[in-house]
Amino acid sequence: MKIEPRRIYINVGVSLLLLLFGWQLASTVKQESLTWDEGDHIFAGYMSWKTHDFGLNPEHPPLMKLLATMPLLHLPLKVPALQHRFFKDEAYYDGRELLFGNAPEFSAESLTFRVRLAAGVVAILLGLLVFVAAREMFGVGAAFVALVLLTFEPTVLAHGAFVTTDTGVSCFFFAAVYAFYRYCRVGSVGRLAVAGIAAGLALATKHSAVLLLPMLVALAACEVAFRLNGDGRGRRAMRMAWSLMAIGVIAVGVLWAFYGFRYAARPLGLRLDPSLADYVHPLHTVEAKGIMLLARFHLLPESYLYGLADVRAMANGMPSFIFGRVYEHGVWFYFPAVLVIKSTLGLLALVALAFAAVAVGRFRRWREILFLLIPAVIYFWVAMGSSLNIGARHILPVYVFLCVFAAGGSWAWIESSGKEWRRGWAFAVAALLIFQVVSSARAYPNYMAYSNELWGGPSKTYKYLTDSNTDWAQQLLAVKRYTDAHGIKECWFAYFADPFLRPQDYGIPCRSLPTPDTDFTKTQRPVPTVIDGPVFISAGSLTGFEFGSNALNPYREFEKLTPVASIQDGVEVFEGRFQVPLASALSYVAESSQLMKQRDFAGAVVAAQQAVTIAPNEYEPQVTLGDALLAAGRKDEARLAYEQAMGAVKKMEPDAQEALGPEVQKKIAALGVGLY
Repeated sequence: MKIEPRRIYINVGVSLLLLLFGWQLASTVKQESLTWDEGDHIFAGYMSWKTHDFGLNPEHPPLMKLLATMPLLHLPLKVPALQHRFFKDEAYYDGRELLFGNAPEFSAESLTFRVRLAAGVVAILLGLLVFVAAREMFGVGAAFVALVLLTFEPTVLAHGAFVTTDTGVSCFFFAAVYAFYRYCRVGSVGRLAVAGIAAGLALATKHSAVLLLPMLVALAACEVAFRLNGDGRGRRAMRMAWSLMAIGVIAVGVLWAFYGFRYAARPLGLRLDPSLADYVHPLHTVEAKGIMLLARFHLLPESYLYGLADVRAMANGMPSFIFGRVYEHGVWFYFPAVLVIKSTLGLLALVALAFAAVAVGRFRRWREILFLLIPAVIYFWVAMGSSLNIGARHILPVYVFLCVFAAGGSWAWIESSGKEWRRGWAFAVAALLIFQVVSSARAYPNYMAYSNELWGGPSKTYKYLTDSNTDWAQQLLAVKRYTDAHGIKECWFAYFADPFLRPQDYGIPCRSLPTPDTDFTKTQRPVPTVIDGPVFISAGSLTGFEFGSNALNPYREFEKLTPVASIQDGVEVFEGRFQVPLASALSYVAESSQLMKQRDFAGAVVAAQQAVTIAPNEYEPQVTLGDALLAAGRKDEARLAYEQAMGAVKKMEPDAQEALGPEVQKKIAALGVGLY
């Protein structure tokens, strides 16, 4: 059978782009250390294979975890013993021990690279799906535009091969919508089944896939309202209703399959810590009752329901950082700002060009436009209303739909133009694609910290955004290379992911500085009030957003200084002698908290008093002293400490006052005094 030369050229072009995509993904993650969430995903996935335990990381469904850890199954790894801790502590700490505790036979770097390569397969599948969908919707030219946009999209490249759920849900989200599009065009049992399976894979990847329900309902409503197939509305409505129910049944069946068709999250009578009933307690009454109703009748797996509760709990309690300011909760403009800052100017221009084509009547493929924009708009709208403002990865599916929409709309200018204009539009689209490629390539391999040229590029991103927009704990290999190259034997490091990921595990010779998650113990010396450089501060710690207020950031003075170096655009290096009174005080605060847990109240008071002596006007030392004094039965002294803490609260930002003020007032009220 003779193959047409045109088809050969198309296949070669697609293959080369996908190979380039895969090379960028692999070479990038090869240079990056383990990120925040990967260790617990890896441990949970490995244990799910080995012991069928889905309770170690129930906050996320198992598909990507199972896929990524397949390369580890034949290895004789030493597995840390479970300590029956709070489930997140269990997964994070045991994940770290699994990866770093098998050296020298298997280094953490080699194990991490193996699982990342497996996870990266889904990113390649996503690229193939984007090309196939764009070709069916708009033709071969638009398909290549879409694939180039995706292949050089920095946010996709940053997260494409991580052992997380963002790329996976983007892939299967897009697959489900595309499969439903094909079913709506030409209905068949096979196409309906594919849509259901794709939806099930999305559900088994990330909890945000529940948004497929309103998306598919909205798309089905458009099919009926606009009579896109020419059928009568009544008949079409019945068909859409039955189709959606069938997709839902198949999808839920696929979800159950990934949990082995077992309701219980854990095997052999092991229990979730805490239980599902306890974990839903802080949620809104309607949410909690809804989850427990599903649990009562075993309509969904227990681990999946637990994850739904965790998603809602996380969405209600995370601070945000945007444009250099800390907010106690999410802000509606966060994701619009993220889209403008972290998208390439080429992509933004092509999206604008596509909307312009719609406005002037050049782009009239209404079914295709609706199937690309409705899912993107719904996902983006829900994200804007969420308080979980910690990264562009949370809107990664939006990027995928926009790449295809931009390709279709920009290609419409070429196709709909007369001969004299067609070449000009082709040059314009090509120029914007080249700008996309160049801008993305300039950021290599620091795609995580990418921001476009209007915002100063990757080296400036941390001034506007933080967390997985810049610093997701991926720089430790690069920091190790820096310390080796400069002969550094002693240093200090405020590291965003410490203690869940430790610089010392990568051989970095630094002592730790306090972060919101620091677990200083008696085995670690307190931080002195004056330290000598080099001092390394990762972007997540430098902004201090996790503290919930700029006033609580122990490293706020460093933001005024010029670093001597920036490592992977996410770790700033400072040389000299620095006064760090609040950081020193926080090390005693952490020590006091540890002693409180051990019920050594006298020791806790001594440590807290030391913190207050160092930083007398700061909130955390005073609150910690009040708590320790109260536990020791010294109520009058505790009241004075709480009053001092309340004075510190009044100097904070309004939203921080609203968050922390009532907590201190409650403590004072419990002592029987009401001065505030």
